[in-house]
Amino acid sequence: MPEEIITVPCPNCRRDVIWDELSPWRPFCSKRCQLIDLGEWAAEEKRIPSSGDQTDSDDWSEEQQ
Repeated sequence: MPEEIITVPCPNCRRDVIWDELSPWRPFCSKRCQLIDLGEWAAEEKRIPSSGDQTDSDDWSEEQQ
């Protein structure tokens, strides 16, 4: 039984990428697209939305109770 070929769109350029070990930059189509995406995260052009302005450390304290 032949394996099904799974393809996903590159998050940067939308080119189809085969999802297997032969695609070393998956889900990206190339190292270039991978680095462009990393640069956008580093420059804070992309971000994960949060629900409010509370951080994980707001409920944390070094003091033991």
